[in-house]
Amino acid sequence: MAHRVVKCLFVLVSTALPHTVLAQAPSYAQQLTLLMPADPSMQQISVVVTPGRVSNAGLPDILRLARQAMLDGAELAPADLRALAELNDGLAAQKYVRLLLADPTATPSDIAYYGSIAVGTGRVWSLPAAVNAMHLLDPTTEPVERIRAYVRVLYPHAWAGNALALDAVIDLNGEGRLFGALSEETRLKILEQDAVNGDGRAVMRMALALLSQPSRTPEQEALVDDYLTRASAARNFAVSVTATNMLDLRRNPVGITVASE
Repeated sequence: MAHRVVKCLFVLVSTALPHTVLAQAPSYAQQLTLLMPADPSMQQISVVVTPGRVSNAGLPDILRLARQAMLDGAELAPADLRALAELNDGLAAQKYVRLLLADPTATPSDIAYYGSIAVGTGRVWSLPAAVNAMHLLDPTTEPVERIRAYVRVLYPHAWAGNALALDAVIDLNGEGRLFGALSEETRLKILEQDAVNGDGRAVMRMALALLSQPSRTPEQEALVDDYLTRASAARNFAVSVTATNMLDLRRNPVGITVASE
């Protein structure tokens, strides 16, 4: 089974890389690395970035009563949940995100923002929804204060080893993307965390992001080879074999072999 998966990955890479489909990255990188899933436990790593509200102190009477009702198991109106979430109540934020996900009129910005509030208080359940929403945001129109909120939540989770957050940091950094151009400091932190994780998924994703560009400088070509070399030594079998074949393809476009069954 593992060999068949690697063959499928290799076919995707070897047929797509020379063509324009990679111009659609990071979406293509996301699709390809779905076939190289992270250890599920690495997607559950949680970090408390901002301690959530733990009491009713300081709340207006209407929100104090609403919060107590929520803690007692009552369903709150969306407006009350939103108001409590904006006061950093992580539980209210998580409940509000669930309502947003069921509402066809909800905006990706609201899902990303309130999901980030929930995740920042340690409720990692909301991370997949928040990340999915972030990929839909327009960097030119998303409020700067919200983008800063996403960065404040995603980065600590990525550096703690959360694979989903690390993928998002890679995908959302870059020219024209939500977080802007990738800084050298962030690039080095990604490499450091990939080495700690040991599965090579991050460096594979970074290689694909560069390969998505229609033209690359010699320095970028060297980075692609560096990332693929790192990925070829990963403990994730699919990542390792795929990276090895990609390196072979770059060095010798004709003589490629695939691991046999």
